[in-house]
Amino acid sequence: MIHIDRDAPTRDDVHQLLSEHLADMFATSPAESVHALDHSALAAPSITFWTAREDGQLLGCGALKILDSESGSLVPGSARYGEIKSMRTTAAARGRGVATLMLRHILDDARARKLERVYLETGTEDYFAPARRLYARNGFTECPPFADYTLDPNSVFMELRL
Repeated sequence: MIHIDRDAPTRDDVHQLLSEHLADMFATSPAESVHALDHSALAAPSITFWTAREDGQLLGCGALKILDSESGSLVPGSARYGEIKSMRTTAAARGRGVATLMLRHILDDARARKLERVYLETGTEDYFAPARRLYARNGFTECPPFADYTLDPNSVFMELRL
C-alpha cells in the first residue's frame, strides 16, 4: 500500500530524486526558465514536503509552498494561496498513479488549510506534456504568471480555485 507522509527533502533517497529532477529540468529547459527548487530550498518554513512510499521504498514527492497573495509575498497567518512544487515520481514507479495520489494529497491539504487557490508552473516542452495532462485532468486551467513569475515562452502557469 502506498503511504504519503510529511518528510525531509534532505533525506538521502529524496535528495537523490530531487537531484535527478533538477538535472532533468536543466536538460529540457533553458536555465533562466528552470524554477525547480533544490532540497535545501524545499526545507523552507513556508513549504510542506511529502513523499510517497511503499514498504519504505521512495516512489515520489511533492510540496506545497504557501503564499499569502497572488503576488507571492508571505505574511504569517494570512495564507490564502499555495503553489505546488517539486512533483516527481521515480522512474520505477511511473505509470502506477503515484503522481495522481500525491496531487490529490496536496490538494486535500490545501483545502484543509482553507486556501482559495493553488497555482503551479510547468514547462511547455513535450517532456512536460504528461504533467500538463495530469493537472488538467484534476481541474487546473491555464492562467497568467503569478507570484514572482514573468511571462516566459518555456513556462505554462496553471491554477485551481478551491
